[in-house]
Amino acid sequence: MCGISGIFDRGGEPVNKELLERMTSAIQHRGPDGQGYFVHEGIGVGHRRLSIIDVEGGSQPISNEDGTLQVVFNGEIYNYIELREELLAFGHRFRTLSDTEVIVHAYEQWGNDCVNRFNGMFAFAIVNARENTLLLARDHLGIKPLYYVLIGNQLLFASEIKALVQHPNCPREVDLDSLVELFTFRYVPSPKTMFKGIFKLPPGHRMHVSMNAMKVERFWSWVPQLRTKWHEEELIEEYQTLLEDAIRLQMRSDVPLGLFLSSGIDSAVLLAVMSKYASGKVQAFTIGFEGGEKTNEVADARSLADMFGADHHFKMVGPKDYLGYYERYLRDLEEPVGHEAASAFYFLSKGTSAHVKVALTGQGADEPWAGYDRYIGVKLSSIYNQLPSMVTGSLAGLVTRMPGRFERLKRGVVSLGEQDMLTRFTKVYSFFSEEMKEKLFKGSLKDRVAKGYQAKEAIRRLQTDVKHLDPVTQMLYIDTRASLPDDLLMVGDKTSMANSLEVRVPFLDYRLIEFVESLPPDLKLNCLTGKYLHKKALEKWLPKNVIYRKKKGFDNPLAEWFRTGMRSFVEEALLSGDSAVGRYFDQTYISRMLEQDRQGTEHLRRHIHLLVSFELWHREFIRE
Repeated sequence: MCGISGIFDRGGEPVNKELLERMTSAIQHRGPDGQGYFVHEGIGVGHRRLSIIDVEGGSQPISNEDGTLQVVFNGEIYNYIELREELLAFGHRFRTLSDTEVIVHAYEQWGNDCVNRFNGMFAFAIVNARENTLLLARDHLGIKPLYYVLIGNQLLFASEIKALVQHPNCPREVDLDSLVELFTFRYVPSPKTMFKGIFKLPPGHRMHVSMNAMKVERFWSWVPQLRTKWHEEELIEEYQTLLEDAIRLQMRSDVPLGLFLSSGIDSAVLLAVMSKYASGKVQAFTIGFEGGEKTNEVADARSLADMFGADHHFKMVGPKDYLGYYERYLRDLEEPVGHEAASAFYFLSKGTSAHVKVALTGQGADEPWAGYDRYIGVKLSSIYNQLPSMVTGSLAGLVTRMPGRFERLKRGVVSLGEQDMLTRFTKVYSFFSEEMKEKLFKGSLKDRVAKGYQAKEAIRRLQTDVKHLDPVTQMLYIDTRASLPDDLLMVGDKTSMANSLEVRVPFLDYRLIEFVESLPPDLKLNCLTGKYLHKKALEKWLPKNVIYRKKKGFDNPLAEWFRTGMRSFVEEALLSGDSAVGRYFDQTYISRMLEQDRQGTEHLRRHIHLLVSFELWHREFIRE
């Protein structure tokens, strides 16, 4: 796990080594164990290292035998041992035992298509000094980030945006279309960011750069083909084999390794399988929240740890911790999101990094397996649309008058009657309704909102892949490739790397994803039960009372903190005269939102958190 940066001058001008060093130093937290550089004519790359595999010999950049190819790499190639054996048989010679060197020799052997052979999480750059070209690639599911910007003839790329803005001419301007998308999806879908002119390489894509051209193309072209013949018992056994192998591969490490442990089944099965392969006790880490007794997972996580003989560590977090962290929260994240538990991952990572360098997490199972309530709404939409308009109209009117704590239900019912599939999905995602956005946005931004659900175009390319399939399968496919990498995985990467901790996600082994996405929707969402076959498979490792107990989720009492201990902080951020939100949003309407939330007439925790995140981001990054 590391951080990479680089400059490609398409005009052939020499690389500014001082700028490259500043870019690389800006992401030192991603790799405090060492640094390295390679500069050749108009191409330069930098690397910060967090030593995980081949601690002594894996320093980067790493070259091929004659030094004409150089690679810098962020992530892990989990099948590197198997690939190394295959490459040795082809006659390649290795100087290290690292997974990084496998990348450069795989490129020698298979060219740009080497990415199709990697099972891992990765963002890497390969410099071909002989041809003066550059290859950038990002893993199948976008677990590792990779940003880029064009400034004149120069292409700058890096693991984090804070490296790019070291260039004095890097844009520091809000992308207004992305702002509308942020307040629709709660994140900005790839390839855009909130910065005008700064982009994300989308998941499963590579970029080939030469003096004359720059081409971005998709390398993971998998599109679900649903099985028509199957036996449930055989599918369960196949999934169990794939899952156990994914966990086994992702336990490869030359440094201490642990686990993010919640009360849920996904981290619980990781614990069960890790206990089988670990040489000693698994180190498990949990976070709890002051005043969050209803959703705290510490006791249940401790029970799971005891069940499998793990050493359990936990940390309690309160509003004072949040207030202290919010000074740097968006400096770490770099992209505002409406994910109100985002900052909690920082505290979990901080506590974990005091003991281990690597941690596995159960993140990534809900999106492909239909683990959220919103998928139930999508499934019910086909039934809803067959009801008489008299019934649907009455139901919609009744639900919209319900108290604020039913915000998710109201959002779901509003979306049910939408005939256009992509608009229906967009309404499900957006906790800011069109009516709310028209009241919230100021000036010319109202015109962008008035165009209707145009933000849906940001995910159309994904829906096009699966528009021939059922609505549930469509939404699962989009979520796995959009909200997962651009929100949850981004948050997980940035908050863990801010603490120099590598986090691995076994449920996002691309082989698992391809298996799950080949299943008929009823094996994922069976009647109203999500993760159906997943839960059946986990009976091999976990007691049924653990598998089928009510899910708590990674929740926190942020809404109550916003009303009490963090109230003055929220009001200063959103209502003060010099707040950035005042340039884009109606502060009178925001004040009314805060009051409605305090009184309980509306449940607006997520709305307020997104506004606060945008304000903190703007203060940190945007130049006047």
